[in-house]
Amino acid sequence: MHSSDRDRILLAAVVFAVLFSQLLLYPGVATLVETLGAEATASPFAESPLDASMWFLVSEFAAYVAFVGVWGLASDAVGRRRPFIVAGALAGAVGYAALAAAPLLGGVPFEGVLVLRLFQGAMTIGAFSLTMTMLMDLEGGHGRNMGAAGIAIGLGAALGAPVGGQLTELNPLAPLVVASALLVCVGALVSFAPDRTGGSRRSARALVEGVRRRPTLTIPYAFGFVDRLTAGFFALVGTLYFQDAFGLGPGTTGLMLACFFAPFALLQYPMGVLSDRIGRTIPIVVGSLCYGVGILAVGAAPTVATAAAAMVAVGVLGALVSPATMALVTDIAHERERGIAMAGFNLAGSLGFLGGFLIGGTIAGSYGYGSAFLAVGGLEILIALVAVPLFLRLSVDRSEPFRASDGSDD
Repeated sequence: MHSSDRDRILLAAVVFAVLFSQLLLYPGVATLVETLGAEATASPFAESPLDASMWFLVSEFAAYVAFVGVWGLASDAVGRRRPFIVAGALAGAVGYAALAAAPLLGGVPFEGVLVLRLFQGAMTIGAFSLTMTMLMDLEGGHGRNMGAAGIAIGLGAALGAPVGGQLTELNPLAPLVVASALLVCVGALVSFAPDRTGGSRRSARALVEGVRRRPTLTIPYAFGFVDRLTAGFFALVGTLYFQDAFGLGPGTTGLMLACFFAPFALLQYPMGVLSDRIGRTIPIVVGSLCYGVGILAVGAAPTVATAAAAMVAVGVLGALVSPATMALVTDIAHERERGIAMAGFNLAGSLGFLGGFLIGGTIAGSYGYGSAFLAVGGLEILIALVAVPLFLRLSVDRSEPFRASDGSDD
């Protein structure tokens, strides 16, 4: 096995473990926040189970937004990835463990729980984003490398949701304990992957200016934002919708989420390889358009069976879009600016998750689930339509899929 292939598998395993640990909490989030002390009479952030769940998820992604750029900038400036990933993973493990211990200590207000969640998110995003950057550093094709990242993300989410639902039924705090243990394993596993950055140092100013010279990065960032918004929407609103509309428990809800994440995961790698062959336009633009229609179909499904089938279709379409979008970031970014470029993508994605929680939760609470599905699905369709002239103008095709990473312009 070639060293790049071996490292691709190892780094994908790290990405899987981080996402798996994150998704463990989602199916039983309403039960978890109640166990952590979310009471309407004690906290303005817990006026309802939906509010408490929303703020618990939002706090993690607020930390992602605030710190993902810091991790990426620091890594590019120093010319190293691995030490930062180890530090982020171990500190994130401490954050998960502290959350699990909060109910046992007693007297920790829900606001304090949200502060711990902020710390855990700020550390975890370093391990996640920089591991994806290490995949960007590998040879073998950008679509292939980002397909490996995508299949790891999808499998982590696909397996994390149902396992998390089962763990919640055993003990609401069990997902936190397992997540903490997994991040300790991440810190150990990533030490076997070599840094491929070359160790060159650059100033923060030079890095920021380098990214600013590539405004086309805003295209994959915009798609990343909307795609992650839909994921955040399903993680919160979708979870509660399935439970309210069909009377599902946490375990069955996790299986419903897996109907999306299983095909989303398993098809990422072949779809990434496909985008290397045919370019990024068709997977991103056409895939996003169909993806938005699929989201509308989930909200309109009258039964559990039809909703599950629609979730499978959405998962397939998401697998078409995701690796091509991430590969487009690698196509555009200079090799010495990949840390901050991927940080920008993950920043856009984290803002998207926040938007999914806040926009989806607010619309669902005020106008109902149907309106929330319509808004989110419509937004995915809209960005695909808006992007068509941008892709045509920039001639994104099989012969030149935004190849800007050879440093010829420096």
